[in-house]
Amino acid sequence: MPNFLVQALPTGSLDIIGDVHGEFQALLQLIENLDYEPDGSHPENRHLIFVGDYCDRGPDSPAVIDYLKSLITNKKAKGILGNHEINLLIDDAKDGSGWFFEERYRSDLRNYSPFKRVKPENRDEIKEFLRTLPIVLERDDLRIVHAAWSNPAIDTLRAVKSDDFLDYFFECEHKADNYAEKKGILDKYLRAKQDWKEKIEDPHVLMPLLQSYIDYDLLKNEFNPIRLLTSGTEGPAKQAFFAGNRWRFSDRTAWWDSYLDDVPVVFGHYWRQLFPQPVAKMSKYSLLFKDIDPFSWHGAKKNTFCIDYSVGARWRDRHKAQAPEDSAFHLAALRWPEKIIMTDTGFTYPTR
Repeated sequence: MPNFLVQALPTGSLDIIGDVHGEFQALLQLIENLDYEPDGSHPENRHLIFVGDYCDRGPDSPAVIDYLKSLITNKKAKGILGNHEINLLIDDAKDGSGWFFEERYRSDLRNYSPFKRVKPENRDEIKEFLRTLPIVLERDDLRIVHAAWSNPAIDTLRAVKSDDFLDYFFECEHKADNYAEKKGILDKYLRAKQDWKEKIEDPHVLMPLLQSYIDYDLLKNEFNPIRLLTSGTEGPAKQAFFAGNRWRFSDRTAWWDSYLDDVPVVFGHYWRQLFPQPVAKMSKYSLLFKDIDPFSWHGAKKNTFCIDYSVGARWRDRHKAQAPEDSAFHLAALRWPEKIIMTDTGFTYPTR
């Protein structure tokens, strides 16, 4: 049985699109700016590549996934899974997923309304499609992953032969929970989760740093390579912080600073800013890039590049009736091998 979690990139020139997060109109505009036809055809036979996080927070996640499915089915594009698709597949209803999960609908109206909801009869079809997507795309001159490149984790995935990768995912989760139970970590985490369930999404609470959350979160990544590759490397936070509409106790780390391979890596996930805003207006997660030029390759060998320019936060603009061209949040593509950035608003700039 062939492995499908690690797949080959198409040959030729590529346009690598960052996290879309349900911003369907921005996606259509970007694809037009890149000179593609709506069906994904390009006069120079270029290919579209998507780095994951197609859904949640934006106004039309169902349309984005349906469009992506048509592009991939017609061999006009390739895409990988991000952490938001993983959450959907494992029925983990988190912030911004009210378009799919009934239990998130009312709480998501506060930030993300209006948004289109999936038709109940289409839920299984969406899951079936997402289960066909890989975690990694690669070729000799380029690597694509959603959040972090880890050679040991990817080598592990190369050996997975299950018909349904979720079988492997839950096997890893089960091993992590067994270990956490033996070490007393699971019980402490579950008690803390119950104690703080009414306050974990309240930004006005004076939240302590919960070590039980840290221990459990870091353990899950350690045991599950799919979580590591789609959610990134993490370490203990110095203090609790509010991001993604909930309190967090472990913080993302800059894995690219220890990436020593020669092959470039392009990824998403990290809420980079095209035109950096004052720190007070930035997600805590964006601070990984506060000292990195928005058009610069970064990392130990200056050969990694985050193409997520935070269009997933454009819901904030809609609350202020702000036009996309005036937004701090953009959907962008990295043109390869040209290494040029292009956005949905038509901004074009070379990387360096």
